[in-house]
Amino acid sequence: MAFICGDGAKGRVFGLRCISSAVLVATLAGCSLWNSGSSKPMPADLGANVAVLGVRQAWTARIGSVAGLPLDVHSAGNVVTVASSDGVVAAIDARTGGDVWRVALSEPLSAGVGSDGKSAAVVSRSNTLIVVDAGRERWRQSLAAQVFTPPLVAGGRIFVLSADRSLAAFDAVSGRKLWSQQRPGEPLVLRQAGVLLAVGDTLVAGFSGRVVGLNPDNGSVRWEAPLASARGTNDVERLVELVGRTSRVGDSICARAFQTAVGCVNAARGAVTWTQPASGADGVHGDGEALFGAEGNGTVMAWRRSDGSRLWATDRLKHRKLTAPLLLGRSVVVGDDTGLVHLLSRTDGSPLNRISTDGSGIAAAPAVAADTLVVVTRNGGVYGFRPD
Repeated sequence: MAFICGDGAKGRVFGLRCISSAVLVATLAGCSLWNSGSSKPMPADLGANVAVLGVRQAWTARIGSVAGLPLDVHSAGNVVTVASSDGVVAAIDARTGGDVWRVALSEPLSAGVGSDGKSAAVVSRSNTLIVVDAGRERWRQSLAAQVFTPPLVAGGRIFVLSADRSLAAFDAVSGRKLWSQQRPGEPLVLRQAGVLLAVGDTLVAGFSGRVVGLNPDNGSVRWEAPLASARGTNDVERLVELVGRTSRVGDSICARAFQTAVGCVNAARGAVTWTQPASGADGVHGDGEALFGAEGNGTVMAWRRSDGSRLWATDRLKHRKLTAPLLLGRSVVVGDDTGLVHLLSRTDGSPLNRISTDGSGIAAAPAVAADTLVVVTRNGGVYGFRPD
């Protein structure tokens, strides 16, 4: 099974078509999340920065360009694990910014990085799952389709969600495939990370607009909960995918369906708790009280986690191309396309501070480890910030 990428491979939307056992992957011509006609909307004027919450840069490191890589900054204990587009994978001590280990795989990546704090897993553009243990490559396994979602490393296994809507499990030690599950869906998929996480003894994955709970031992389906459904008359209008990041609190999992809805699912019952219409393209984050996300136009929103009622919305960052948020203490943290990191009040969305990086754009949702806010820029700068 081969993938053929058309021009404009930087777009988010890809089509899947079976042609004599080959899969054709192409971008949608003229499709844009940000443009309307020929002119780009002007980003909101930020005004003067009044630092209500003191933040200082604690350290900086380098990983290499992450342009084109759907990067997930993985944190476990005091360590964050990151990857670059050209195949460098590094575990960084969030207390100091120094390397715990670093390895160059010498192969460009399409997805990364998943980790359990010991082993790290990425997928190459040649559809190869690569597992690294303490800075040494352990094994490689060829995959049948391209992958944009970081692998999940959990329970001695590596789980891989592929762009053809297949899900497979591999033994973390040997690389032996344990099982695979193929799901039906609409012909278009997104070139960005989807939903894949562990909740107790259940593997949870996003397939099209559905949150699906599976038995991690054999891939059998335990329950399905629809957050959104395909609508419209053509493939573009019918596109519906769940996107990372997600917010998990106990059995509650909240996620975004691309440009369609935000909602929460009870993983113990396999039932939808609530959904609300929403038009964002990136994931959500929150706690037991509230859920936060950014709409496609840069409006940052907060919903009550229990019932989905709106708590507040702010246009202060409109048209600034925001990342998925991180809820950190009293702050909702988002990065933008100019490399600024914005700290907003979780109470009403008012600005608490904004901090600069290298100006190349924040490439992934912010993360936290060792009481340190960690962000990665498109040019490969890794920054650690702490409160004053």
